[in-house]
Amino acid sequence: MSTITKPQHKGKRYRLDKPELLAPAGNLEKLKFAVHYGADAVYIGGQKYGLRSGADNFSFEEMREGVEFAKKYGAKVFVATNIYAHNEDIAGIEEYLRNLYEVGISAIIVADPVIVDTALRVVPGLEVHLSTQQSTLNWQAVSFWKEEGLPRVVLGRETSLEEIAEIKKHVDIEIESFIHGAMCSSYSGRCTLSNHFTDRDSNRGGCCQSCRWKYDLFEDARPEGPWVSEEEQAEAAKSPERLLPGVTQLPLYQPEDNPFTMGSKDLCMLESIPDLIEVGIDSFKIEGRMKSIHYVATVVNAYRQAIDSYMADPEGYVLKPEWLDELNKAANRPLNTGFFYDTPDHEDHIYEPEEKAAPYDFAGLVLEYDAETGMALIQQRNHFKPGQEVEFFGPNNTFFKQTVGELWDEEGTPLDAARHPLQRVRLKVDQPVAYFDMMRKRKSS
Repeated sequence: MSTITKPQHKGKRYRLDKPELLAPAGNLEKLKFAVHYGADAVYIGGQKYGLRSGADNFSFEEMREGVEFAKKYGAKVFVATNIYAHNEDIAGIEEYLRNLYEVGISAIIVADPVIVDTALRVVPGLEVHLSTQQSTLNWQAVSFWKEEGLPRVVLGRETSLEEIAEIKKHVDIEIESFIHGAMCSSYSGRCTLSNHFTDRDSNRGGCCQSCRWKYDLFEDARPEGPWVSEEEQAEAAKSPERLLPGVTQLPLYQPEDNPFTMGSKDLCMLESIPDLIEVGIDSFKIEGRMKSIHYVATVVNAYRQAIDSYMADPEGYVLKPEWLDELNKAANRPLNTGFFYDTPDHEDHIYEPEEKAAPYDFAGLVLEYDAETGMALIQQRNHFKPGQEVEFFGPNNTFFKQTVGELWDEEGTPLDAARHPLQRVRLKVDQPVAYFDMMRKRKSS
């Protein structure tokens, strides 16, 4: 029988006074950008037990630095430990969790009950948040996890606003929901296509994004008919050639047709901020630990402004078109509202090759600004040169466009372009800028 003394969380702990904006951070630099641009908390991955093995991920030393940085701005750091563990994954989990607690991590995001149980027993001071991978969709399941001692549940992405309202009515607990970013085509991320196609386990951090691949459709048939029976298809599947004698593959598409994918459109709930707040969601989660710095900063900045605007004046709140314009500059795919209002249908999936919607590149980072001369010191992140139009934006409502004028290096030597990675150049700017403001340019066609 378990001897765990489960923590008891009661009262206001379960309704944040203001919704938390939770941002992804694939590495230490992205963590700093997310915090600078307004995240209340960031979630990261360690080098074990997470579902994004392709991300840079954090060593314990990097976690410590990230925690110290976040604390300066009143932000928290969570770590995803959300694999479904096999027997060989369990060894070392206790030491790993102790190390997370020691470096100052505020919470872990967990799917597997054995990791939940271990964390509650070994590091009771480390909060355990239930991962969306558990596909929690109803108030009784949420109540179960509260009784287990968890202060927060990340709901399955299939949960509607109506169902969230029912959950909040019955259970006094923090609710976290994804409100922006890519959505897995399978049920709450429980995909096995990657395992089948590439022997990379999606639920142990190895997803190969197979739903985003391009596919053709064929049907096995004899040249003169009839169509191949199910029995014959089963027999053909045993053959290395996969076809019976006299059977051919007939394409179910026209030569001019594009191959199709089966990926879902991306989630975007910026236009629904009032509904998300009023229904009682406590933490607004942005997907994207594998996404770029430009994506993280742009998305966090837009949601930060919308949330703050609503909380300051709910009655007079108006969605600003420029917030949506900003999101579109970082969008990778078409956007929709997921399951919040209705069950997605065929129009909410991408059946043709994805159009890369993001038309902008991160061109430079502001390091310094001299108000007397109007000169900014810019760290180059993508090639730019005089004559190009650029945009500056930042977390303190910085936004303006200008044409790049003359460029100089730090010694005052004129430059014909900023072409070297991380090169530091000086540029006269049309309006004041600040440290950590970003400069972007439209991608070349």
